[in-house]
Amino acid sequence: MMTNLFSSFDPSTGIFSLNWISSIMYIFFFPMVYWYFPNRYMMIFKNTMMMLNNEFNTLMGTKSIGSSLIFISLFMFIMYNNIMGLTPYVFTSSSHLVFTMSLALPLWISFMLFGWINNTNHMFCHLVPVGTPNLLMPFMVCIETISNLIRPGSLAVRLTANMIAGHLLMTLLGNSSIESGFYLMLIIMVQVMLMLFESAVCLIQAYVFTVLSTLYSSEVV
Repeated sequence: MMTNLFSSFDPSTGIFSLNWISSIMYIFFFPMVYWYFPNRYMMIFKNTMMMLNNEFNTLMGTKSIGSSLIFISLFMFIMYNNIMGLTPYVFTSSSHLVFTMSLALPLWISFMLFGWINNTNHMFCHLVPVGTPNLLMPFMVCIETISNLIRPGSLAVRLTANMIAGHLLMTLLGNSSIESGFYLMLIIMVQVMLMLFESAVCLIQAYVFTVLSTLYSSEVV
């Protein structure tokens, strides 16, 4: 039983107190056969990469000049960190804003710098949607500017909140199962289903974070 509900989000609770090193610990969990080619693990990995590459190229259209590889790497990094967070007593790095914001903020700043320096007129056009009445144009500029400024925060908070919510629910169920008695098997079944659900959330949130970043990049080109 954890001494505190938020103990799973404390860096000091990691395995051997590795803290933030858990962000790259997934490298040591690859099976040895993964590093030999060809093998089943590599083929699954390759097929996944090709599927993501086609998806991101479709979103960016002809504007993608190899930049989809950056977003594929971002997707894999976030996904592995989310999955590592489901391991007992491993620090969940993706549940902290300092981790998610360090991914979202540099991307957003680079998009803004590239767009305003190279495509200034295009960026100004985005502030006023097509067909906006002249009377509403000043308000639309303010609304679009605010929505643009909160993009990195929304990306970071979305990922962090989803990771925290699932872990807190599993912690609450784990603490209540100690004194459950007759309902122990029922709680264990619920926890197993919740673990499967959280595994899906790990994949979905990594995909959502990457797809939104891809869409933001396509707007500035």
